[in-house]
Amino acid sequence: MFGLFIIALSVIVAVFAYFIAPDSSPYANRIILEIGGEKPGYKQPFLKVKNTRAAQTHSFFTKLSSGRIDQYNYLPIISHEEKGDSIIVQKYIDEDLSERQAYHISQLAQQPFATKKFLLGTDKYGRDILSRLIIGTRVSLSVGLITVIISLSIGLILGSLAGYYRGRTDDIIMWFINVIWSIPTLLLVFAITLALGKGFWQVFIAVGLTMWVNVARLVRGQVLGVRELEYIEATRALGFSNFRTIVRHIWPNIMGPVMVIAASNFASAIVIEAGLSFLGIGASICLCNADLGERERIDQTGGLAKTIFWRMGGRKCHYRSRSWLGCICAQDQRCT
Repeated sequence: MFGLFIIALSVIVAVFAYFIAPDSSPYANRIILEIGGEKPGYKQPFLKVKNTRAAQTHSFFTKLSSGRIDQYNYLPIISHEEKGDSIIVQKYIDEDLSERQAYHISQLAQQPFATKKFLLGTDKYGRDILSRLIIGTRVSLSVGLITVIISLSIGLILGSLAGYYRGRTDDIIMWFINVIWSIPTLLLVFAITLALGKGFWQVFIAVGLTMWVNVARLVRGQVLGVRELEYIEATRALGFSNFRTIVRHIWPNIMGPVMVIAASNFASAIVIEAGLSFLGIGASICLCNADLGERERIDQTGGLAKTIFWRMGGRKCHYRSRSWLGCICAQDQRCT
């Protein structure tokens, strides 16, 4: 019962991730480089500057599926003061390092100041780890679901053909199964990933194509036992086709063990994908395929970096940073 509760909770979190996560931007990809690598419980005051590229309206289903682009850019500050129709702030750069900036009130939100607490801290790009953990639940459940669908589809078909027809068909399919079985899982996933290319769906397919062997062997054994029973003999006597016999009379009676191994594959697929991501070839969400074609050197003496340029798909993406970082942004949302 506790396991079912955890699964149900994970599904709810995955579906409503963008409504639960503190950072509701696409893939929880709000980059604030100045606060990168902070510890859990870190608090920081921000100045909310209007984002001119953000859409003004978002439908419920748009936010449910992909979040929404931030209406404001969050500028970390140390202190602020109001002078007439302007607000002057000390922008936080690093410890004991700040920069004085001024903004007209028309550039800011109606409530321009906000203090955010990062319960699990931030990663090296200044993104909220808790939000990315919540959004990442979708990836884990998607990997498990797609892997189970692929492994069941291939395993049921090949296992049923081998167990029902036996003879040469069984020999060929079992030879193929043994060949795949002899290759270590991670090594086979690496090979398929390199063949299909690195990407979100490619990893799902690669993991799914390596986990059908267990299903096929189990289905073959179950079909070998069921095909000799009286009701299967009756289907042959009645002239039913082999396809109808397998699909309508054999599969429903072997689904118990198949569902058990499918549940096992669901968990194993999540673990394998996590290992692939750790090695750098997993589902790398929010990583732009950036051609780091042109960038300026970092001004090491002043502590402030010059403007860094990246070219993405014919467009330039640029922002100021303390150190050189790869272009990390959400799909077609440019870095700012």
